[in-house]
Amino acid sequence: MDEPKIYLAPMAGVTDAAMRKVCTLCGAQMTFTEMVSAKGIAYQNGRTHELLELSDAEEKAGVQLFGREPQILADTARKICDLLGERLFIIDVNMGCPVPKIVNNGEGSALMREPALAARIVSALKKAVPVPVSVKFRAGFTEKDRNAAAFAKVMEDAGADAVAVHGRTREQYYRGKADLGTIAEVKQAVKVKVIGNGDIFAAQDAVTMFRETGCDAVMVARGAQGNPFLFTQISELLRTGSVQTLPMPEERIHMCLRQARIAVRKKGEALAMRQMRGHAPHYIKGMKGAAQLRAQVVRVETYAQLEDILLSCL
Repeated sequence: MDEPKIYLAPMAGVTDAAMRKVCTLCGAQMTFTEMVSAKGIAYQNGRTHELLELSDAEEKAGVQLFGREPQILADTARKICDLLGERLFIIDVNMGCPVPKIVNNGEGSALMREPALAARIVSALKKAVPVPVSVKFRAGFTEKDRNAAAFAKVMEDAGADAVAVHGRTREQYYRGKADLGTIAEVKQAVKVKVIGNGDIFAAQDAVTMFRETGCDAVMVARGAQGNPFLFTQISELLRTGSVQTLPMPEERIHMCLRQARIAVRKKGEALAMRQMRGHAPHYIKGMKGAAQLRAQVVRVETYAQLEDILLSCL
């Protein structure tokens, strides 16, 4: 884990192959699949297997798994290594998802309350796969039990090669602000690579996170929705001290349509357009007439409809 510094975070229902491709083309140095169920792979769920399909732009990618049974996670990770071969850069374990249906199964951020089990999961994965293993988690489960630094140390001792820290508790979901101090505490507590995550919506946010936490990499999540250009901007700011890439509305619309075409090729028009209803509004946010455009794009059923709506405003 020496080269990449700016990653696209795994986001369930969001970071499909089409989004990952446009983010890679704009400078994301590593991407992660959507959160993949270890049991889904183990039990040959077709939809789960589709989540593992990489775009042709992803030479190296991470796969994020969720689950709580160490052996099932290890067996699944081994299968994924066989499937993706050299294109698989890292296996990440989700221990931060706040969604009730995940937490109520003892998965995602619920594992922060079971560090011994979390350690067994990491240890099992390390024995099963030849690639690095990372763990993504939060500041803690609730405000009262913020344990990110201690949890990170347990993960490191279990063999994790890196940790990714979202600076909010599970209790917060995505409310409030991500706490950079928590990420800094984790960086001080462990020797492995630390990836900072949370509230990177502009290039300066990434620079601030690097500066205030000492983290080794940043992971862009919601800020990349409808704005893959953010990866280019972060790189420019880190490299030159200024941002040169300021996409015009035409560029944003054409990038949206490019993502839509990739999605159609990957999953067929019907499914692709259902998912683009969620992506397109982010691309047009802040543009003239955005409210009216949004009301139309959230109902599109075909690529032609999406294209007509977006190009009509240029």
